[in-house]
Amino acid sequence: MPTIDTFENDEFGVLDDKTEALTLRSKRTERVRKKQTKRAMKVKEPPQDPLSLLPYELIIEILTLLRPSELFRLQRTSKWFYNFITHEEARIARAVSAWRYPCLENSFRLPVLLANIDPAIHNLLQTPERQEILTIHKKPYQHIRPPEPTEVCTCLTCTLRWSALAIIVDFAHWQEDLDKGEPIPIIPRGTLPEWNQIIISAHAAIVRKALYSPLWYSRLLEVHLDSTTRSIRRHVANKGNKRRRFRMTEDDANSGTDAFLIRSGPPSLDFPYHRDNYYLLETFVPNRSWSQDRSRWLYVPAEQHDRDIEFVVMWAERRRKVKLEQQRAEGSVMEQIPMIGLGPWTI
Repeated sequence: MPTIDTFENDEFGVLDDKTEALTLRSKRTERVRKKQTKRAMKVKEPPQDPLSLLPYELIIEILTLLRPSELFRLQRTSKWFYNFITHEEARIARAVSAWRYPCLENSFRLPVLLANIDPAIHNLLQTPERQEILTIHKKPYQHIRPPEPTEVCTCLTCTLRWSALAIIVDFAHWQEDLDKGEPIPIIPRGTLPEWNQIIISAHAAIVRKALYSPLWYSRLLEVHLDSTTRSIRRHVANKGNKRRRFRMTEDDANSGTDAFLIRSGPPSLDFPYHRDNYYLLETFVPNRSWSQDRSRWLYVPAEQHDRDIEFVVMWAERRRKVKLEQQRAEGSVMEQIPMIGLGPWTI
């Protein structure tokens, strides 16, 4: 600021410079100040997660050591983790299931979505005749909601796969009651109580998530492993139960893997067709059998779905041929009927 010379005047005396900067308080200056503050905030880089500074492959290796439930919680900690895990979900979930749940993964396979099947076969799967054949696998169960035939393949293999996944969720739902020894509510035959419809609808929604999300599928396997370990502990504590069971140590239970289920043990494929079966259900690991010759479990192959689709096509072709032969037989019979004159009307 330029200096102002002071001088003496007989009339005014010595003059001092006391000017000050004016304080700007207009609305316009306030808007300008706010815009400048926002620009300054945008320039600042957002804080980075320490893990994001590591090499990409090392991050993947670290995340695959976590349980699926831990991965879901980690997703909620920051936007960076959410985007990273979502983008690499299939790779991470596949690695987690491969070393934590190899046994359960082979036993509880996902049903195939109808969108992944040849559209020419859709009508064959959804015919009323085929749906009637599958009634035995749908209507009797009060604790399972059947799959939507317009969304999920309804071959026998996929129907059984859906039911097995639904059992995982329902069995886990009643673990607290089973641990406390509280009875599971009984549903009178032929009734559809609202509370049960809400439960099985919620469980079906969880199974549907697993059909589209590899991480949700891995989460289901984690839940069933937890239910299995809790069930084994309950039966071990029951001194009166002398049945053969899988050998499970505390290290096995705390390992977070299903390695102990790979050992030889009793058959574990009895389907709990009613919630009353949960009281004695210890290990439900379907779609496998023990081979004495190979000393290991043999699992139903994933290709069983393809074989069922081939069977559906052959079944539809046989029905078409039978129907065609019936039409031809009816036509030949009509040709053999003599023409009888009845005035202006003839047969």
